Amino acid sequence: MKKNRQNTLAKLENILNIKFNNIELLDMALSHSSYVNENKNLCSNERLEFLGDSILQLCISEILYNTYKDKPEGFLTKKRSLIVCENSLYNVATKWNIGEFINMSKGEELTGGRTRISILADCVEAIIASIYLDLGYSEAKRFIEENFSEILLKAHKDEIILDYKTKLQEIIQSYGDYNIEYNLLNFEGPPHRRKFYSEVLVTPLVSGTGEGYSKKESEQNAAKEALEKLGDMQENE
Repeated sequence: MKKNRQNTLAKLENILNIKFNNIELLDMALSHSSYVNENKNLCSNERLEFLGDSILQLCISEILYNTYKDKPEGFLTKKRSLIVCENSLYNVATKWNIGEFINMSKGEELTGGRTRISILADCVEAIIASIYLDLGYSEAKRFIEENFSEILLKAHKDEIILDYKTKLQEIIQSYGDYNIEYNLLNFEGPPHRRKFYSEVLVTPLVSGTGEGYSKKESEQNAAKEALEKLGDMQENE
């Protein structure tokens, strides 16, 4: 491994508050398949992602089982689905600025790979697996508890929203008789990697814009921004 890559990974170790014995496991966790396709002697993070998902599921299940001692299986399953989801993983990844550390092809980078929700979320799972393989389950569990503490608290308070469009509709109805309108502003990129830009208008109350790799995702992100603006409005009232 080149010296500059070692320095980059050491920087990430500081951000993650962890020290690897085998730093190559962390490097593998950050290696997207597009990069590996150009460097045939390397392994991508896909197998680590598979393992990390299971470890995360187990750890969160254990935490919920011990936290809600009188709740049935259905309740625990619903809570876990709120915590172990792509959006939560993406939020964790952005706090680490993980995009800047990922190995990926130039083509993937040029099409927005360093900020793509799915790629960043997959890296979080792969990093969890690399910690497990290098340092064991106890350290992986400590790492998950530390980095998912805010998400666990939000889930406990029922503050996690998966469907921003529905939530926006519910809140707007409480304001009065307003129409919610979603518009596709633009799209770009090849058919297999098309990016969509949408807006939501609740005239004259609030608006929001969002982007995503499907029309649905861009609308959800537009609704999310509108909800954030509504929250700011309520705080300033």
